[in-house]
Amino acid sequence: MTRPADRHRRTLKAAAASVAALLALGACSSSGDDASAGSGGSASPNVSGTVTVFAAASLKESFTKLGAAFEKAHPGTEVSFNFGGSDTLAAGITGGAPADVFAAASARTMMTVTDQGEAAGTPVVFTRNRLEIATLPGNPEKIASLKDLARSGLKVVLCDKTVPCGAAAGKALDAGGVKLTPVSYEEDVKGALNKVVLKEADAAVVYRTDVRAAGDKVEGVDFPEAAKAVNDYPIALLKNARNATAAKAFIDLVRSAEGRKVLTEAGFLTP
Repeated sequence: MTRPADRHRRTLKAAAASVAALLALGACSSSGDDASAGSGGSASPNVSGTVTVFAAASLKESFTKLGAAFEKAHPGTEVSFNFGGSDTLAAGITGGAPADVFAAASARTMMTVTDQGEAAGTPVVFTRNRLEIATLPGNPEKIASLKDLARSGLKVVLCDKTVPCGAAAGKALDAGGVKLTPVSYEEDVKGALNKVVLKEADAAVVYRTDVRAAGDKVEGVDFPEAAKAVNDYPIALLKNARNATAAKAFIDLVRSAEGRKVLTEAGFLTP
């Protein structure tokens, strides 16, 4: 004869099993593309602690804004950024530097990380960027085209050839058949732009997002060859992430409608 207490225990076990099954089903249904996650990546549960993001220098303004939104949406969290040349960041990651997320300014530099098995899953392109010529305010040298940069006596700065903005500039110069010798090669796009801001150079080939971020400190000149050198920006969760939950939530935010809005307002292109 079955006692009431035994029936009660079996009922509780069955209910618990049903709840577990529903939770598992919910987890499966939400494990796909999270690009539509809500404001601040709020779709991710139990987000806490610090998430460390290595990101291309050109993302500094946009990601700083998104980091603040993320921390507001998840009280008690902190987004720690390391901005720099994508090649330097990739070398740091493969060398063991602790990081949760990598956002690169080109597929080539992301491959440095994926080829070493440092990414968890497949990187996703979340935005794109295009080059502009940055000149001094008012464009005193009357630079109107990429070919003008080859004029004698003009001090031009480029990003180093190993970083994405430098590689893109090289493609654009080749597309325009322009040969020039810069006064310096800088380790990232912010360094190249800063040479113009400090009036140490007459012009620099940088991303248009950086020209926009600099405000009235520089003036931007568009050129058609830039269309031949548009950079895709991939983002990836890293295999050795110390805070994978928060890292995934931050990536969700970057890929969300809110993230796209911040990026397009900064001058980035939709992927």
